[in-house]
Amino acid sequence: MRVRTPLTTLAVTAALLVSAATATAATEPLSAPHITNHFQLEASQQPENITVDRTGAAYLTFSFARQIVRVTPGGRPHVLATLPAPAKASTPNLGKAFVGGIARADDGTLYVTYATGTADLTGVWAVRPGGRPHRIAALPADGLPNGLALDQHINKLYVTDSVHGVIYRLPTHGGKATVWAKGTQLEPTTFAGANGLKLHNGSVWATNLDRGTVLRIPVTAKGTAGKAQVRATGMPSIDDFAFTGHGDTLLAARDDNQVDLVRPDGTHTAVLTPADGLQTPTSIAVHGSKVYVPSAAYMTDKDPNLLIAHLDR
Repeated sequence: MRVRTPLTTLAVTAALLVSAATATAATEPLSAPHITNHFQLEASQQPENITVDRTGAAYLTFSFARQIVRVTPGGRPHVLATLPAPAKASTPNLGKAFVGGIARADDGTLYVTYATGTADLTGVWAVRPGGRPHRIAALPADGLPNGLALDQHINKLYVTDSVHGVIYRLPTHGGKATVWAKGTQLEPTTFAGANGLKLHNGSVWATNLDRGTVLRIPVTAKGTAGKAQVRATGMPSIDDFAFTGHGDTLLAARDDNQVDLVRPDGTHTAVLTPADGLQTPTSIAVHGSKVYVPSAAYMTDKDPNLLIAHLDR
């Protein structure tokens, strides 16, 4: 996640022009990309994060609308919950209230991160089917809780903080969040550090937006964080990501308007570009042979949308 600021506008514009000049259609292993849903920018329908259920329905956070929505490909977003507005938002780096990562449990409970810059609202929130949103854990108001991952085997949630550069862990039933992992590789250099987050093959994987890296942090037998390993570099403005299968190949959304295929050896190639309809892609979900890519239009101010492509396995 990166939101346009005066200091970055010229650089981002230049990057987008370069991308547009060299754009190509989707490349292997993706094919047949198409936009299935267009959202309303004037209503702040800017999708930040995504999870998909067994039916293929997508659950999105609309970051600045403070909403959690459900959409089917081609359908209109159905608002499941709107998080309460702060009396006066002072969210670090952003200023306004921000709903970030989302995870869904098998019972339909949705978990999201929420940052407002206020102690009464910042933290992790839960919405049970048919219920109202409620905060299950407070997080530091001077931080920016962002990525979210759920481990249903041990009923724990993991959360990145992009300002403090740490990963928290907390129980799904609520309670105190504790710092699970920290260190230079998670910290920001200018704007935001630890960002996207996934659990995969016994490890916690995270991205660092400022450093353009993908990190793997093993979970030890005691549940503590092992030594962080840099698995890929050279991806400026990397946001969230998703694995393509059981191996360590992943797809990463980049705020500079492309999606990269990242191989286990760390090499990476652009597989989606603005030519495919990307408008500041923020996250990825893989469901069977389909890849879901929401675009928030943070940098382009045009056509926030949901794109679906076919994954050739």
